[in-house]
Amino acid sequence: MKHRISKNRRVVLIGATILLLSSAGFLSRNYFERRFFEPTGTKLEQGLKSDPSQPPQTVAQNLTVPWEIAFLPGGDKLVTERSGTLKRIGGSNQVYNVSGVEHVGEGGLLGLAIHPEFAQNRYIYIYQTTKAGGGLVNRVDRYRYSESGLSEKFTIIDNITGAPNHDGGRLAFGPDKLLYITTGDAGQEDAAQDTNSLAGKILRLKGDGNLPADNPFGNAVYSYGHRNPQGIAWDDKGRLWATEHGRSGLESGFDELNLIKKGSNYGWPLIEGDQKGTGMESPVAQSGANETWAPAGLAYLDGSLFFGGLRGESLYEATISGDNVSLKNHYRGEFGRLRAVASDSGRFLYISTSNTDGRGKPSPDDDRIIRFNPILFRN
Repeated sequence: MKHRISKNRRVVLIGATILLLSSAGFLSRNYFERRFFEPTGTKLEQGLKSDPSQPPQTVAQNLTVPWEIAFLPGGDKLVTERSGTLKRIGGSNQVYNVSGVEHVGEGGLLGLAIHPEFAQNRYIYIYQTTKAGGGLVNRVDRYRYSESGLSEKFTIIDNITGAPNHDGGRLAFGPDKLLYITTGDAGQEDAAQDTNSLAGKILRLKGDGNLPADNPFGNAVYSYGHRNPQGIAWDDKGRLWATEHGRSGLESGFDELNLIKKGSNYGWPLIEGDQKGTGMESPVAQSGANETWAPAGLAYLDGSLFFGGLRGESLYEATISGDNVSLKNHYRGEFGRLRAVASDSGRFLYISTSNTDGRGKPSPDDDRIIRFNPILFRN
């Protein structure tokens, strides 16, 4: 008679074995990191060539809801996990715990950005959900980063309305070297139309938290009328694009790809999808009422915008021609839910799966970071 060990017991046994071997001196300092989230190693990364037959490569696995991927000088990656962990993956593997993170629903440790002058100042920026005044809020903190840890925490902006869902959370520095921040409406729909509220917006700040002189409303707000913007990227003309979640639940749909203009109103909750409103911007592309993308991270590469689909379980490609966008999808259903999408200076495209977030069907290796040669999308 065969006896099967339950999954939980296997995890306990494996963990106990690792601790025993580690205490006996058999495991190196980075064994856990290498075994569980860098299966392919740096040599494989360096060996990848521009070969159209090169399949997608898993460069990290066994992550827990990875939310953002950012690149350090030299190519190592920093990855946030929604539970509150920051991981460095590449030639140096490190794990850092970020204090004060409240992982509730869709909130937690979310966006990550590297300062444009990181080589000189070592600054990174983190978007996180935390507790304040008995409730949830989101904030952006700046840290000085080194392999030994995070130091010199400085809060760039706080008191962004938080909730178990619709927290936004993407960070990116633009071509103007200013920091852009996406925030969700946190379930307070009317706040998206209030330019004195930080909810349902794209914000813009200097790297030290000060306001740019030309912000349109005299505060951090750059654009408004957003429901839950999840990805931002700039094309080669310097134009800012954003992905945004449309309505959810049984009547989900009307997910959007928007061209973002300073001071503009993107309509939520007054209009959605292909609806029109006076003084409001319509999306360049939207999913319609009968399809849901649940679009997430966004990156620009070789004339196209690529964004992940959570519910859509696809890597979407939006090809830009003038003001027109044509949309197609890649790898539908092959990797499950896709969240972060990032490009390392145009060499490769990286995505993270989000199958361990309670809404997916994780494989034994999930969650993963997967790298694509851009030539794969040109055949």
